Amino acid sequence: MITARRTGVTALYIHTFLAMITGLALRLLFALQFPASAGDSGLYIQLARNWADHHIYGLLLNGQLVPTDLRVPGYPAFLAGVALLFGRSNRAIVLSQAVLDLCTCFLTAGLAAALAPSAARRRVAIAALWLAATCPFLANYSAAVLTEVLTAFLTTAALACFILGMKQQPATFRLAGHPLRVTPTMATYLGAFITGLASLVRPEMPLLLIVAGAVFALRWWKSFGVRKVMLSGVVMAVVFLLPLIPWGARNLITLHKWQITADRYATLPGEYAPVGYYKWQKTWMVRFRDVYISVWKLNEEPVRIDDFPASAFDSPEEKQRVAELFDQYNNSPSLDISPEVDQGFAEIARERTARHPLRTYVTVPLGRVLTIWFTPRTELLPIDGKFFPVSSSWEDSHESFLTTAVFGALGYLYPALALAGIWAARRYARSISFKSPIPDDLPNLWGISLLVAYILVRTAFLTTVEAPEPRYVVTCYPVVLALASLIWIRKPTEAPKAQQNVAQLTNAEK
Repeated sequence: MITARRTGVTALYIHTFLAMITGLALRLLFALQFPASAGDSGLYIQLARNWADHHIYGLLLNGQLVPTDLRVPGYPAFLAGVALLFGRSNRAIVLSQAVLDLCTCFLTAGLAAALAPSAARRRVAIAALWLAATCPFLANYSAAVLTEVLTAFLTTAALACFILGMKQQPATFRLAGHPLRVTPTMATYLGAFITGLASLVRPEMPLLLIVAGAVFALRWWKSFGVRKVMLSGVVMAVVFLLPLIPWGARNLITLHKWQITADRYATLPGEYAPVGYYKWQKTWMVRFRDVYISVWKLNEEPVRIDDFPASAFDSPEEKQRVAELFDQYNNSPSLDISPEVDQGFAEIARERTARHPLRTYVTVPLGRVLTIWFTPRTELLPIDGKFFPVSSSWEDSHESFLTTAVFGALGYLYPALALAGIWAARRYARSISFKSPIPDDLPNLWGISLLVAYILVRTAFLTTVEAPEPRYVVTCYPVVLALASLIWIRKPTEAPKAQQNVAQLTNAEK
């Protein structure tokens, strides 16, 4: 038995080393050969530098440094820390993110291990580590000055803590050769604190606390009672708010408003948020390519009515009304949507929703789900990302066609593997049909439910944002890969072993 255990530990070390070398090579490939930039990259860097140089979290407007809450401060703080340690260069940022993404790979393996039964834990962790190390989606974003890598790290860490909180017994880890005992309560509150930190990087991260709180309430209310569960929920909320209080206090003192997240429509002081226009856009916009013409051009460039798809109009008369509104926008001195123009779009949105409510509330959101999950994630690569029509795309560029095909296939493969992993875990749990199983011998079905609920809630929320970009679900991929690794949970001898463990426990009690 000792020899088998040593062999298993050696195999784990070998797999860990090879997976990390492979993952590092992949991330260095993206970071050094395909460095990317996006519209928000310059904004984050400017916020970080102004904060570090002038001790003001703000932007230069008309030659004056003005405090702002346009973005939450977590990622600019990360950039400032990288600049302090390694210098002010994009290469220092992307290399730091590559290392951080490797840490997320380890967290993914730990998350998967916490979901698996004891008999399959090592194998599942190795599978999750390889899946995370070789996944090109997050690795690709390590080459961009964007929040995805840091958000994925914090999200995965918080979820791992919440999963440990779902267990009935403490978990023991070895830290620098010393045992570290983590109780479910400690893990739960640590997860809430990390979620607060994540909310300083992406403003929608409180959704994770809401989902975790709901699942915890369902998990424990029968065992602990409603009063104790409610008290635990209050403590979770307080712990969650701890890292957010300084940001809220800063906004109250500097901007004279209490706000612990970013502004809903990311507007600068004095800017008008075209809410009516966004309502109209939500009645038709599905494709990622339409984000540029309908959102990113706004307040920047003139808009051509012929660029919009036919689905944006229900009739020629409606198209003419929209064209007249865009004419007013195009002719404005600063290319702004005025309140009067915005009201015109709001009226058209109301009419479209009244005619086809299912389109606004069901069809378009489902179309956005397909867009954000199954669009080939090639937007950061120097290729056009076209796959159809196949013949012309192949002739235009073999490299672009093949890369798009591989990325597109992986976009379908990973969710399919995750569904297969969930099915394998449930099947394994049902195969152990006895009354008093040892909890450690069963998959953590409550933990799996938490991960699935978080993916569903986050996806539903993202269908409501003005620009449903595919990158917004990239941070869910460690969760997807952890669920996918559960495919390796099943082994013919594992269920009998679990039954044998219970039998031995029963005999010992007798």
